[in-house]
Amino acid sequence: MSVVEALERLGGVATRGTLVGASTRLDVDQALEVGDIIVLARGRNALPQVDAARSGAHRVTGAVSWRSAAQTYEWELLRTPPLPEVTVTPSRKLTKDQRRGLQVHRGALHDSEVDEGVTTRARTLVDCIRGLPFDEALAVADSALRHGFSAKLLSGLARNARGPGSAQMRRVAALASADKANPFESGLHAIAATVPGLTVRPQVAIRDPHFLGRPDLVDQRLQIVLEADSFEWHGGRSALSRDARRYDELVVRGWLVLRFAWEHVMDEQAWVRSILVAAVAERSDQRCATCRAA
Repeated sequence: MSVVEALERLGGVATRGTLVGASTRLDVDQALEVGDIIVLARGRNALPQVDAARSGAHRVTGAVSWRSAAQTYEWELLRTPPLPEVTVTPSRKLTKDQRRGLQVHRGALHDSEVDEGVTTRARTLVDCIRGLPFDEALAVADSALRHGFSAKLLSGLARNARGPGSAQMRRVAALASADKANPFESGLHAIAATVPGLTVRPQVAIRDPHFLGRPDLVDQRLQIVLEADSFEWHGGRSALSRDARRYDELVVRGWLVLRFAWEHVMDEQAWVRSILVAAVAERSDQRCATCRAA
């Protein structure tokens, strides 16, 4: 895949080393040279929409916001915005030319909610988890926590929220965790959260009896493991050998291991959910049969 495609799969923001691992050093250097990607602070790469959002916000006298603001804070996204996102006041009149190339949101912004032309982390998080689709909202919340946003503050924002999207905010806050390694895992968790009877947690240590690893998502009651398998994060022969050994040991000890590719989570959510529903039914029936036999 191209460097841009790799960067999009990595959440729109990634270190140079991670991006090189998903493509090649030469490809990354060429993408930087032609402007397909840009350099952020601390050697992290991003899509050029980050810079476009700043210039666009200045043009319409607004603020970089929503997913574009999340990218400026180096939060990885499940889906990068097709256009730079900016927020203007409800009364701001914009011409067609001014709006061109931007996704414009309207909302009241207090001075305390904007810092150097970008909505603050708290306001950005509220906008995203209130207004984005559930899977994207959860990915943003997980990314924010990975990058140091306070879990206590997130819970408080959700608890005090009112109006449209407040129920989703509380749902996202209840599921958000810094333990998820990337937006891919967040997307899989979002699908799992819609399956009755399935309750997964990220990075649960499994010992049976010795340490078998910390799978991406685990339902301990049903002994179901969900793995978000992607070459970008698990590439290489040594990683393949390690993962195969871990999966085999889990299976022979009674765990059901389900592995999903990036394409499944992004483009085939209905199929992923159907597999999870069937898995819950199979494990529940198996446990009932064990109870009857006892």
